[in-house]
Amino acid sequence: MKVDRRPGSGVAKIHIEDDGSYFQVSQDGGMKKLEKAKISLDDCLACSGCVTSAETVLITQQSHEELRKVLGANKTAAPDQQKLVVISVSPQSRASLAVRFQLNPTDTARKLTAFFKKIGAHYVFDTAFSRNFSLLESQREFVRRFRGQADPEQALPVLTSACPGWICYAEKTHGSTLLPHISTARSPQQVMGSLVKDFFAQQQHLTPDKVYHATVMPCYDKKLEASRPDFFSQEHQTRDVDCVITTGEVFKLLEEEGVSLSELEPAPLDSLCSSASAQEPTSHQGGGSGGYLEHVFRHAAQELFGIHVTEVTYRPLRNKDLQEVILEREGQVLLHFAAAYGFRNIQNLVQKLKRGRCPYHYVEVMACPAGCLNGGGQLKAPDMPGKELLQQVERLYGLVRTEAPEDAPGIQELYERWLQGAGSERAGRLLHTSYHAVEKAGSGLSIRW
Repeated sequence: MKVDRRPGSGVAKIHIEDDGSYFQVSQDGGMKKLEKAKISLDDCLACSGCVTSAETVLITQQSHEELRKVLGANKTAAPDQQKLVVISVSPQSRASLAVRFQLNPTDTARKLTAFFKKIGAHYVFDTAFSRNFSLLESQREFVRRFRGQADPEQALPVLTSACPGWICYAEKTHGSTLLPHISTARSPQQVMGSLVKDFFAQQQHLTPDKVYHATVMPCYDKKLEASRPDFFSQEHQTRDVDCVITTGEVFKLLEEEGVSLSELEPAPLDSLCSSASAQEPTSHQGGGSGGYLEHVFRHAAQELFGIHVTEVTYRPLRNKDLQEVILEREGQVLLHFAAAYGFRNIQNLVQKLKRGRCPYHYVEVMACPAGCLNGGGQLKAPDMPGKELLQQVERLYGLVRTEAPEDAPGIQELYERWLQGAGSERAGRLLHTSYHAVEKAGSGLSIRW
């Protein structure tokens, strides 16, 4: 690799050792060891020089070591200085761990609960619960935008917002073009942040800063999402999600503790509210990325056109990560939805939007090919081809009982009890967010590989 620092400094050769150490090689062959750059999450969010490769960013406040520090500090702190530790686990991470330890999804959820409580957590929740709110808000938002599409501020198509890699790309690369189209509904992770730091903290008679909230996610970019200023409380000086660890980091924690998940005794599952007592994990129809397209499509068909959709039929286009769904009546297209996964398909979608030739009303956008089950933070299997591993993860993810978000126990109660009703100012503040174009800043540093 050569690093070219402009202006006028010539070309410096960099040698990288097997252990990751960097050495600058001078013209006479001498070598000087370089210090590793430390990049904070705020630096990464503010930089417009890349799409976001959070896997290569040194993140000091978003790691399993940071979670371990908090758990360790709790053990020695005075009772009034301890924090209530809450872990929220994504269904995608659970499926990946289930494959690695050859467990079914329910046993995996219960054993993960046992493990986190063994190392000092107080509660372990499932983000499938918070995803109910994200799906319902996405449904309502789409119907509102569709009905008001004559208004330039109600831009169609609506583009999903649950994938932080895609959001970073949109904000940094095509801000003015894309931001009006992006759904304002918070992702399941950030809805869970609102639930834990607002609703649950109140139930525990604690201020938000006395609760430490960590999530387990299939994606490194979820660390960036949690670090957005939009999800930080100035009043209490705390984030909605304090720490994000990937599925792979949970596996590291298990190894460091000398624990095999399969050998742990299962523990009862925790619930956020009494009316939603959890005996088994639940999920949603529509695939491993949350089912946004499918749930919004069904709801819109019924709400806008009085059509009950019993089965959603996907039509693959140029590749398996680009599919569309159409609602027709008497030969007229009423709804035209698509799922676009991976940056190749995203870039094609963006070009169509820029040219005014995008035919869709709604697009489920995910940065990872094959979606969230194939996230960069998921476990790899050195003895198994990636395609076969993904198929196994998809199979176990699909074994979980599904339910419609509006029928999930506790959801309607929380809308009334916590949010003061659907469509309220409070619901808008706690379940929605906004996006910001990032201006490109020239750094004067280019890297040639």
